[in-house]
Amino acid sequence: MNTALEVKDLRYRYREGKEALQGVSFSVEKGECVGLIGPNGAGKSTLLLHLNGILPDPLPRESSIFVNGVPVLPDSVHSVRRSVGLLFQNPDDQLFCPTVYEDVAFGPAQFRFPEEEVRSVALTSLATVGLEGFEDRSPHHLSRGEKQRVCLAGILACKPGILVLDEPTSELDPRGKRNLVTLLRTLPTTKIIASHDLELIVELCPRVIVLDGGMIVADGETRAILSDEALMLEHGLEKPHILRHLHPH
Repeated sequence: MNTALEVKDLRYRYREGKEALQGVSFSVEKGECVGLIGPNGAGKSTLLLHLNGILPDPLPRESSIFVNGVPVLPDSVHSVRRSVGLLFQNPDDQLFCPTVYEDVAFGPAQFRFPEEEVRSVALTSLATVGLEGFEDRSPHHLSRGEKQRVCLAGILACKPGILVLDEPTSELDPRGKRNLVTLLRTLPTTKIIASHDLELIVELCPRVIVLDGGMIVADGETRAILSDEALMLEHGLEKPHILRHLHPH
């Protein structure tokens, strides 16, 4: 079985009554890199928070989400979070330790990695995101882009099989974005990337899912979907510049 993630008819309504997800279904194969796009309020972040059991709270007795075939339920959510690493849109939601090293080591320690391994994966992950030598710095004194990289290092340190990234380039300057693209290309994990940065989606994701009004309105080959100007405009999106001079294959 090669399915890393399966979502079946996922529905979610916020307490104040807004139906944020209206029967979302898709699956992602192991090793796939899938983009998730849509206008503001489409339900992208809500969907991502379901993928490692942060939503719904409390978790249901029957799940619409399966990670490596395992339903996301109260008794499986701990192992699911080990498999699915989620990078929040705002790094301040993810950082809470006094030093960068403690933040990155926190996850592996929670998952009971042996002590020597916690240290080695934390240092390796910091090096991977280009933050060697930052171990003793305070996360709160870093730039937004650096904070985001600390969060990513913390996720990589847990060795998840699935990476879920919510707007990973929103705080990065062009060089930071380039470095992130290079890094993500080298990671063999399954990836789901939600972004308004459609150039990034074209560069990294062979497949894209378009979400609008809590429903999937398109799912398929990235260049073909993003080149469909009528579809893009209908859902509050624009054909990215990178595709303006190309014809869809």
